[in-house]
Amino acid sequence: MKPASLRSERGSRKGRADGDRSFLARFVIALLGLAFAVTFLFSLTAGASDASVVSVVGSWFQTGNSGTDALSARDSIIIYDIRLPRVILGSLIGASLAVSGAVMQGLFRNPLADPGIVGVSSGAGLGALSVIVLGNTVLAPVMALLGLYSLPLAAFVSALAFTFILYTVATRRGQTSIATMLLAGIALGAMATAYMGVLTYIADDRQLRDLTFWLLGSLAGASWMKIAATTPFIVVALLVSPFLARGLNGLALGEATANHLGIPVQRFKIIAIIAVAAATGASVAVSGVIGFVGVVVPHLLRLVIGPDHRYLLPASALFGASLLLLADAVSRTVVAPAELPIGIVTAAVGAPVFLWILLRKRGILDL
Repeated sequence: MKPASLRSERGSRKGRADGDRSFLARFVIALLGLAFAVTFLFSLTAGASDASVVSVVGSWFQTGNSGTDALSARDSIIIYDIRLPRVILGSLIGASLAVSGAVMQGLFRNPLADPGIVGVSSGAGLGALSVIVLGNTVLAPVMALLGLYSLPLAAFVSALAFTFILYTVATRRGQTSIATMLLAGIALGAMATAYMGVLTYIADDRQLRDLTFWLLGSLAGASWMKIAATTPFIVVALLVSPFLARGLNGLALGEATANHLGIPVQRFKIIAIIAVAAATGASVAVSGVIGFVGVVVPHLLRLVIGPDHRYLLPASALFGASLLLLADAVSRTVVAPAELPIGIVTAAVGAPVFLWILLRKRGILDL
């Protein structure tokens, strides 16, 4: 009787552990919201400035120039004209990359799917690079027609094409092969890299300096103009993502079950792919290729709050934004007064975590 009772107790504990985690998920989302606010303020004041969090927050409520916590003219320019656009853009990009990773993982039903790893980011980079290098020659009419939105639109179209190719190659009869997906992603990434190499070869000296830093990922060129150009794409993709939660939950049970639940699977896949391409394309267009955010953030959150996308998607947005802001703060301060490309920071953290995910998936690690 004793062994049976022990087994029953263990089973009940396991049931509680694997059961409804909605309360925990809401609690974690609230904590992540608080963490994002703190990280936002920290990133806004970190660096070569005398401004503190107290003085910055105090300046928001100051009605005149007599306040003791008023920012100096120099600090005000640094905070509001240089840092604030950078922090806002970093928040949008971090949220979009993390949500894109969560959507792709749900769509492919595999925790290794990520825009950066499977070649979608490289495809977006190819579109953006084409506009940067050829914008004054071959693509001059397009630049004249689209103006400010040329770069994000080119990245979006290219990312969309790469995503559709990846999905078509890796999926057969509703089943996605992880090996095929990774191999197809490697092939697409290599193809995009080859074309980007050609564009880099024909670039002039000024473009070459910009491209070298851009390919490693950076928020150094953040401006209000870039925010205006990319925000519509990213915000629309982020606003669409909560409406994808039910479909992603249904797909986790298989396409046949999702159909029985009333989910229009094919139309849903197209909407999800377009959302991922829009978010990834716009992000890559202004920040370059920043890897591993989309694979690390959703996977770590899934371990804590479970696979329910109603909570996973907003949690990924908050965690991704906070993580990228922290990485940007590190990139600005670790080798000051120089600046380390943010893609190096995210790769240094994300690559070991990605390796751990691979080992854990194969059963080598049972953590």
